[in-house]
Amino acid sequence: MIITGKYPNLRMRRSRKANWSRRLISENNLSVNDLVLPIFVIEGKNKKIPINSMPGVYRYTIDRLKQIVDKGIQVAVVIGGGNIYRGIQSEGAGFDRVQGDHMGMLATVMNGIALRDALERNGVKTRVMSAIPMPGIVEHFDRRLAIQLLEAGFVVIFTAGTGNPFFTTDTAACLRAIEINADLMLKATKVDGVYSDDPVKNPSAELYDSLSFDEAITKNLKVMDTTALTLARDNSMKIKVFNFEKQGGLLDIVEGKSIGTVISNG
Repeated sequence: MIITGKYPNLRMRRSRKANWSRRLISENNLSVNDLVLPIFVIEGKNKKIPINSMPGVYRYTIDRLKQIVDKGIQVAVVIGGGNIYRGIQSEGAGFDRVQGDHMGMLATVMNGIALRDALERNGVKTRVMSAIPMPGIVEHFDRRLAIQLLEAGFVVIFTAGTGNPFFTTDTAACLRAIEINADLMLKATKVDGVYSDDPVKNPSAELYDSLSFDEAITKNLKVMDTTALTLARDNSMKIKVFNFEKQGGLLDIVEGKSIGTVISNG
């Protein structure tokens, strides 16, 4: 699962006890007048996750999301569908790539509906939006409505990627983050941040505290695809990569603790 995001005018609902929000703003080099709104991208890349185990995966996810929603943070989630189907693999199976990507988009909608149900059953107001019109199932993506829902305290789940083939979930996450003027996009991974090499294969790989977009691209660190990184760079969308599986990792970021890797224009 991955979390990524950016929201309009750095939105974060303030509370009277907002010292933690000031730490978050300071930690990420934001203006004191800005409000931070994280977006999460959930990709479900682990293809070993069987459908019948997904309730446990969502339980794990919603507990962490609910922690920060309860603190007044506005949260949007860009969700993937790799646990069900990955369009990029369609060519190897004999499918046309475009058709395969369309199937992958539908998989993200399925995951979005499941996550919405899990969140709502735990008292979190949630709305699912799709880049592909699906009347009666989920709402079509509407930037202004998404912003209004976030301001009203809803978690908004963006599905179907960008609605176009050949674009990754990471690119969709950057796009949505920029569209809703988020201040910080969070990418949740299974490692502690961005490394100089695969830390599983190379135990001596260096963990970066911070990187520029150009460094991430030229060093081919594969934290995201080049299209996503370029889009974020050109629109100054700061990204934090962190270990979502680490207990309290997401909450630590919200509370301003220094974890993971920050990718920015410097």
